[in-house]
Amino acid sequence: MNEVSVIGAGLAGCEAAYILASHKIPVKLYEMKPKKFSKAHKSPLFGELVCSNSFKSKNKDTASGMLKLEMQLLNSLVLKIANLSAVEAGQALAVDRNLFSKELTRNIKSCKYITIVNEEVKSIPKGYVIIATGPLTSDAFMASIEKIINCSNLYFYDAIAPILYGDSINLNGSYGAFYSSRYAPNQKDYLNCPMNEEQYDLFYKSIVNAELAKLHSFDKPKIYEGCMPIEVMAKRGKDTMRFGPLKPVGIKRPETNERYYAVVQLRKENLVGSFFNMVGFQTNLKYGEQKRIFRQIPALKDAEFLRYGSMHKNIFINSPALLNENLSLKGFENIYFAGQITGVEGYLESAACGMLAGYFLKNKIKGVRFTPLPETSIMASLIKYITNKANSTNFQPMSSNFGLLPMPYPPIKSKKEKHKMLSERGVKDLKEYINSNGI
Repeated sequence: MNEVSVIGAGLAGCEAAYILASHKIPVKLYEMKPKKFSKAHKSPLFGELVCSNSFKSKNKDTASGMLKLEMQLLNSLVLKIANLSAVEAGQALAVDRNLFSKELTRNIKSCKYITIVNEEVKSIPKGYVIIATGPLTSDAFMASIEKIINCSNLYFYDAIAPILYGDSINLNGSYGAFYSSRYAPNQKDYLNCPMNEEQYDLFYKSIVNAELAKLHSFDKPKIYEGCMPIEVMAKRGKDTMRFGPLKPVGIKRPETNERYYAVVQLRKENLVGSFFNMVGFQTNLKYGEQKRIFRQIPALKDAEFLRYGSMHKNIFINSPALLNENLSLKGFENIYFAGQITGVEGYLESAACGMLAGYFLKNKIKGVRFTPLPETSIMASLIKYITNKANSTNFQPMSSNFGLLPMPYPPIKSKKEKHKMLSERGVKDLKEYINSNGI
């Protein structure tokens, strides 16, 4: 039986290894932790969630909800464990990140056909390989990749949000934090930190004049729009934050129905609510500046930080110029890429890409002819986007969205009805594909 080397035990690597092992194909899963950590990773566990703990919406009529339905059809291990380790987050699927990683690690280590190798891979192994090293690929291994793809300087900078200790958040007074969901004051999905106009003005001026941490590169940073630092957002205009993560619309204090000028939302990081993530507060402010400025939010006046926000270099390849439709490397069809290194953006998008790389390679090993997924599915639309040569001159990461799908004809005017139709159509077509192709 052909053994496969999977490089990286993040979400994509774990999914790829699990799919192959489920079909009795031996896998060597390489993970450099705990011997070596990237600048953003801290945990020795697999599937460490570096940024947010949210897997986005569960609503089946959203693109992220549709993706979850598709992944469920394909027996996603990551999605299964995310549901088992979920914390309250309204319509979003958010997880206790430590419990999630523990369970993912336990499941992967218990697979009969997976052998774990804890070492940094510095050159591409021989035979079948799935490269799922993510956006934080080590310099040594990236150098080996660049030798065969003949490209460099493919990176952007990504920012992560601070995490606070729950017991340090002020819940008292008119500007103390309170539990509520947007348009649903009696739901306790988010902890809301309100501000009046004067408080917001002070906060805004502090952010736009704050000191930034130095980035470890001589190159000009490329900021991905989907993960924009709060200070970059603030510099686009005084009210930009109020139309983004500090949007007060639909939020009011349950006991008084009071509304506010701006609201910072906090989301649970674990089941017991001892840690909270500052939603939308990815940042590259210096640590001392974060403590000073974020404590200007009245409910966070005594806040203690488990982790400050930071920025780190994220690497991705020019997939449209390099990858075949089955995620194999052009000219090196034994080498597959999966996850964020391909340019898919988002936790579940990365996991889904890993699943598909595993399925595609499984079929190749077993002599099954490659058949593209139905173009109406979210997963197919993502693969088509990252492998479409037309995108190669200005390629940027992409998350799941309905704009990638073929639109219905005749057009449907209602956005809600259109999204419902797209979701139902895509899931139905994928079911038929699975039944027809024996996935």
